[in-house]
Amino acid sequence: MSLDYEQQYYSKTIKYIAGCDEAGRGCLLGPVVAGAVILPKDFKCDLINDSKQLSEKQREEAYLIIKENAIAWAVAEVSPEEIDQINILNASRKAMIMALEKLNHKIDMILTDAVKMQTPLPFEAIIHGDAKAMCIAAASIMAKVTRDHICYELDKKYPEYQIAKHKGYGTKLHMELLKKYGPIKGLYRFSYAPIKEFTIEKIKLF
Repeated sequence: MSLDYEQQYYSKTIKYIAGCDEAGRGCLLGPVVAGAVILPKDFKCDLINDSKQLSEKQREEAYLIIKENAIAWAVAEVSPEEIDQINILNASRKAMIMALEKLNHKIDMILTDAVKMQTPLPFEAIIHGDAKAMCIAAASIMAKVTRDHICYELDKKYPEYQIAKHKGYGTKLHMELLKKYGPIKGLYRFSYAPIKEFTIEKIKLF
């Protein structure tokens, strides 16, 4: 993938384009994580693509390449509790804004994968942006790999939920384990339909 899509935006006033994307929006547990990345104008890397199109090994490799070559990169997360309070769309948007602020670098334009936000900067929300714009694809990789690493840590803390296998998505295995052990307060998103179904007796408070 290259910055061919971004070339239409570069100009005398637009030199630093920040791509932004999130991971974990559809998960039943854990935070939603956003990534923000500014890439050099001449950067090319065949490995970088929409994170969903890459294997885990490829994402990990791309993650290191982005860390080493990006002008700036950052990730930010919003907790399950806050997701329940403000809804997942607002939580995703908040995580993106936090990641952009953490870049600590001049930004001339922002590109996101379909998520709109209020900003005084030139901005475009691109449908399927992570498959079109390299900076968004890079942001999706940073967000996805970071969230996967969070899931591996959660798996150590709650091994009976086998989080390393399902990463919080509503797979058959995950739903079976959820019915067996019940959702944990502070870990699960209680505003999500599959979790709403559990009675108060089933909710764990640790």
